[in-house]
Amino acid sequence: MAPQAIIAPSILSADFGALGKACSDTISHGADWLHVDIMDGHFVPNITFGAPVVTMIRSHVDRPKEVYGKGTFDCHMMISEPKKWVKDFQKAGCDLYCFHYEAAIDSTAAESPETHTDRKTNPKELIKFIHDQGMRAGIAIKPGTDVKVLYDIFDNGNKDEVPEMALVMTVEPGFGGQKFMPDMMPKVEALRKRYPELNIEVDGGLSEKTIDVAADAGANVIVAGSAVFGAQDPAQVIAKLREAVEKRR
Repeated sequence: MAPQAIIAPSILSADFGALGKACSDTISHGADWLHVDIMDGHFVPNITFGAPVVTMIRSHVDRPKEVYGKGTFDCHMMISEPKKWVKDFQKAGCDLYCFHYEAAIDSTAAESPETHTDRKTNPKELIKFIHDQGMRAGIAIKPGTDVKVLYDIFDNGNKDEVPEMALVMTVEPGFGGQKFMPDMMPKVEALRKRYPELNIEVDGGLSEKTIDVAADAGANVIVAGSAVFGAQDPAQVIAKLREAVEKRR
């Protein structure tokens, strides 16, 4: 059986003028996690915010009482140097640090923004570093990346180097409000078949209109931005997303 449904609204679609309240309200409406989109203007052509904002919203949302529990901050790191920011986001209140495979294979092993090294990192090393800081790890792939690149990582015998979640992007990362790409679903299906108990997240264009396709493929962690934050009744939307996943487990 696939893991339970986890609904993780993306705060990229929240009211930034009242962000703390928007986040706490979304949890009270039934969301499990908050999906926190971090963009640096390099890895993707957009800039959002950094660790200080995460620290601020953490003060409005209680820390989860258990692993994957309510209030988990799922930080989606769309940044070119993911290892540099692990410690800062841990201090800010991140619970699950999800980096991009494409960045990890082309970034340095520097462990803070102030340090520099020419040595390169790699996904397995980065996952272990995230775990060493007490966080869970996720690994994301862009639409153009073959899902098979993840197999060597998840099949690794060293559990310290194995992430707890895979994120399949269903839009090109960088901007909210894009159209869902159903042709990404074979990636989800392949992961679910190979790893029945893995948390598999989908991000981009998810709504009541597209959730059935994602749930049929085996996704259980659902990121929805405007569909939740733009709804007249966010609680109802969250409930429908959850129902669609749960009835397919």
